[in-house]
Amino acid sequence: MSDATTTDLYEVTMAMSYLREGMTGPATFSLFVRDLPPERGFLVAAGLEPVLDYLSGLHVGPEDVDAFASAVRRPRRDLQPLLGLEFTGDVRAVPEGRIVLAGEPLLEVTAPLPQAQLAETYVLNQLSHQTAIASKAARCVLAVAGHPVVDFSLRRTHGPQAGFQAARLGAMVGFAGTSNVAAATALGIPAVGTMAHSYVEAFATEEDAFRAFARSHPGPVTLLVDTYDTEEGVRVAARVLRDLDRGPGSAVRLDSGDLGALAVRARSILDEAGLPEMRIVASGGLDEYALDDLIRSGAPIDTYAVGTRVGVSADAPYLDSAYKMVEYDGRPVMKLSSAKVTAPGPKQVFRRPGYADVIGLADEQPPDGGRPLLETVMRGGQRTGTRPTLDECRERFAADLGGLPSAARRIRAPVAPRATASERLSALAARVRRRIEEQTAAASARSAATERTVSGPHGSVSR
Repeated sequence: MSDATTTDLYEVTMAMSYLREGMTGPATFSLFVRDLPPERGFLVAAGLEPVLDYLSGLHVGPEDVDAFASAVRRPRRDLQPLLGLEFTGDVRAVPEGRIVLAGEPLLEVTAPLPQAQLAETYVLNQLSHQTAIASKAARCVLAVAGHPVVDFSLRRTHGPQAGFQAARLGAMVGFAGTSNVAAATALGIPAVGTMAHSYVEAFATEEDAFRAFARSHPGPVTLLVDTYDTEEGVRVAARVLRDLDRGPGSAVRLDSGDLGALAVRARSILDEAGLPEMRIVASGGLDEYALDDLIRSGAPIDTYAVGTRVGVSADAPYLDSAYKMVEYDGRPVMKLSSAKVTAPGPKQVFRRPGYADVIGLADEQPPDGGRPLLETVMRGGQRTGTRPTLDECRERFAADLGGLPSAARRIRAPVAPRATASERLSALAARVRRRIEEQTAAASARSAATERTVSGPHGSVSR
């Protein structure tokens, strides 16, 4: 089976029905986040590259048809029309690394209806998860105020693929390295790490462990000092590194307890030992909130390592994202469900200074000072350009972050800018709503008339 089967069952049943009904006209679907999670002033667009890989390689083969038939409990011949389905459509999207706001399309797919429908689940999965993680990591970069921050999340992310993504997304928003060897190798970013408590426990004494580790690593080393007594661990590390003349570039790592207070004491011990150049690394349950507290307290910590809470975006592990049809075969469509109203028509987002963004129709001219965010990244099922480098994504993020209002950058109680709708989009939404409401009212009237016809004056069927 291929990735074509990585989809929800209802995507298959709908695609099968569309093909049976001959509904293969072009459909546009828009993917957006309805509302930002609490304590978020912005999002960082991410996950586009794996989506383009998926779409460019989408092909329903014989084994996929067998899987679909088994899942829907129908004869294989009923699913045969799906055989050979490929993605031949167009994609416009916000490039990875750009900052986006609630309601703004991250991506729009235009393709024959069965293709665009079948792709929904995979596309939503990748963009939703990776945008959530990238946004959490970006807040950590803001919190550390210029100090290095590194990724230690692999051991607790929701699977190895998610761990790789966390390392990449952290690097995209400015992390200095990752403990994930596979990601570091594949992405060309620094691999970082020290030792575990088990390493210290394996030796008779803490000093034996530190000396053995230093012998195995001729360059600068980082020694984990909180296995037993943290302050004594710092003293032992200082003695070992001074004896071996290994202070420059080396560090001690604090992984538990009151990190701020322990960092102050560790700095004092190291300075008194004549090792002012030794750095202090802190880890252990950190996220942007803890980082912000430590930075504001003036803790003498040089490098921060974040893991679980960032790798799973613990306080906001999902986004209220949606992939909704906005046009079919030239007809604008919208959803009117309470609290889930969508806007019709293919769209564009125009970024103006101060994030006074305007969401308009795709064929609109930019408003004064506005620049379009969505770019054509796939045409006819093929990428339109080369894969962007991690450095390019990082530069996009840094440029967007520089223009973000300070209130949106706050770690606590941020105020997110709100995009507004253009006059043309608002007018189209009003026309489509009116059309739907009129059609619904007419259908309701016909139903009522039919009911009166089939029921006699005493409730019996008229003859």
